[in-house]
Amino acid sequence: MTGYGSASRQVSLGGGVVADLQVECRAVNSRFLDLGFRLPDECRGAEPALREMATQALSRGKVEFRAAWRVNAGSGSQSKANPHVLGALNKDRLDALYTLQEKAQEAFPKSAALTISDILRWPGVVSEPRGEEEGWIAATVEAGRAALAALMESRHAEGKALVGVLTNITQMMRDIVRVIEPKVPEYVSQYQDKLTERLSEALAAQEQSKGGPELMERIRQEVVLYAVRIDVAEEFARLKTHLQAVDTALAANGPVGKRLDFLMQELNREANTLSSKSVSEECTQAALELKLFIEQMREQVQNLE
Repeated sequence: MTGYGSASRQVSLGGGVVADLQVECRAVNSRFLDLGFRLPDECRGAEPALREMATQALSRGKVEFRAAWRVNAGSGSQSKANPHVLGALNKDRLDALYTLQEKAQEAFPKSAALTISDILRWPGVVSEPRGEEEGWIAATVEAGRAALAALMESRHAEGKALVGVLTNITQMMRDIVRVIEPKVPEYVSQYQDKLTERLSEALAAQEQSKGGPELMERIRQEVVLYAVRIDVAEEFARLKTHLQAVDTALAANGPVGKRLDFLMQELNREANTLSSKSVSEECTQAALELKLFIEQMREQVQNLE
């Protein structure tokens, strides 16, 4: 089931410097719960807590937590008074880098000197305030909890809309059953008349040809086929029972996705049986429409928790 939530918190980096931390929680459809995390190094310690929260709140879906941070713009205005806002140059690293450059240029005289951009990007040259690990973890967990709550709220709204769609489909399926079920005895009677006519013709042919094992086998096959085709009462009963179970599951509280997956399989089985036992074109068409509605429901059920 899809959903999105985000939340932000502030983290003190020390020396009056503050970072704005943004945590996002995204979810897309999946039959099982699949968690992913894209967190900066400062926030990695919060992953176990985020995983536990998601596991307790969700049972299916591909869910990803993302976090990013940047120094608060308000802190940047204090950079002249507080050089730690922009970071401090590490003199030892600068000296070491300078020595390395000299040796490299001795070996490669035509090589260009390092630019300011190259120097500032060199690992360890700029020492930026990072704050305490406990502060990062606490802020990440708090923002993650708020983002997860927002995601759950959006999923809840989507779920209510999907329940309405699925309920409408079950009602249309009931309408099909209500129309076709009373006509089945008439269709069976018509089929019985046709079968009787064929058997009469066969018996007449038998009298003319004085019997024959092939004729008796044909009669037996026709009777067996007739017996199989007329028994559809159980299929209609089970179909209506499964439809009621779907409505009951949709009206219940808590996760229903996996239960509805199972009910879709049962509904499809009954529709296939009705199609195979069809004794008229109208019955066949009704079974095909039922299967179409079931497939539509199966696609929507994948979106439900």
